[in-house]
Amino acid sequence: MGGSDAGRGGGPGDAELMIAEARKAFFVMFGFLAVVWLLQLANYADDYAFSRDYGVVSGDVTSLPDVLSAPFLHWSWAHIESNSGPLFVFGFLAAYRGVVRFLGLSLLVALTSGLVVWFFERGDVDTVGASGLIFGYFGYVVVRGIFDRHLIDTLIGVVMAASFAYMLTVAVPGTPGVSWLGHLGGLIGGLAGAWIFRDRRPRALPSTGTGTGTGTGSGSGSGTSAPSPNPANPRADLHKELGDLGLL
Repeated sequence: MGGSDAGRGGGPGDAELMIAEARKAFFVMFGFLAVVWLLQLANYADDYAFSRDYGVVSGDVTSLPDVLSAPFLHWSWAHIESNSGPLFVFGFLAAYRGVVRFLGLSLLVALTSGLVVWFFERGDVDTVGASGLIFGYFGYVVVRGIFDRHLIDTLIGVVMAASFAYMLTVAVPGTPGVSWLGHLGGLIGGLAGAWIFRDRRPRALPSTGTGTGTGTGSGSGSGTSAPSPNPANPRADLHKELGDLGLL
């Protein structure tokens, strides 16, 4: 479900497709950050009026549409600086298998993060920032390989989970000045997105390795064909992906 994915099928074209998607993912995230920083400049020049007017306020029906604008806004330069690096890294890792799928994921995460804030945050709090998206992309990257049965993505998820597990400490109550509800809502959206936007390709059926053939000498007869590689081999996908990238 979603955009095109690389690394499936056979031949050098798969590696080329994945490189093309990675290139698109890089420019998408670069453009995303450019928009966020340009908005921050305008927001700062107007004494953060954008954050006050287009943030999510719990229980305020008029702020419901702002769940889509709040991730682009921040309250300070320190706020946007702390978000920019993780946003680019996790956004790129979430997008490099397919930009169209990534856009659907981003919409889902923005909605889950914003709605959790809208329903459960205190009514006097105006919430903005891209950290809900960051947590959504993080959750998606960690579990995507399991749902897609991509061994390389599974390894990436393990590395990311081990390296950035400390992030989960701000997705629980206790950190002052931080919207842990927005983080938690984004994480929920990312985990759900990994399932919703999973690769739904049909499973390959193992070959029986038997059949009939025609002899090359005088007369004809029946025989068995050479056994084909077993696609059920748990290492087959990994070997193929590494081979497509020229690493084997």
